[in-house]
Amino acid sequence: MSQLVEMKQLLFEELEHIVKTSSNLIMKISDKDWDYRPASNMRSLLELVHHLVSVPGADLLIMREKPEEEVRQLEGAIAADGGDKDKLIAWMNKGLADLKSYMDGLSDDDFLHKKTTPFYLEHGSAQAKWLIEVVTHAQHHRAQMFNYLKAQGYEVSMFDLY
Repeated sequence: MSQLVEMKQLLFEELEHIVKTSSNLIMKISDKDWDYRPASNMRSLLELVHHLVSVPGADLLIMREKPEEEVRQLEGAIAADGGDKDKLIAWMNKGLADLKSYMDGLSDDDFLHKKTTPFYLEHGSAQAKWLIEVVTHAQHHRAQMFNYLKAQGYEVSMFDLY
């Protein structure tokens, strides 16, 4: 196995782990807590979960230079599922599968050097950097969700993250 393939595999193992642990945390959420908002300038728990589950799919659209409208359509479809935990987790898993399929279809040279530019920036990033971005983006919002649950008194601990 080439070192590049191994590195890509490790990044996907981490992202798969984030998706799995995020899914487990989502399943713990009581419907009565979807409206929880730590501060007026922050997302509600439901809005945060919608954003978290959109990360693999939405970031894939962004890295593939899709227009903002297409990203908003995906986010709207996810939001339309409300607090249906099974459907929300299915969105995250579909995004992960689509992202993996896209990345696996790239040549090593394209993975390392093909730059794409999102609709919100003037400069692009290599596909390898995009994959790192997706991992850190998902991890960031999983940590936010964990903290929301902690603040609401849920029985969660570091063991829910590993």
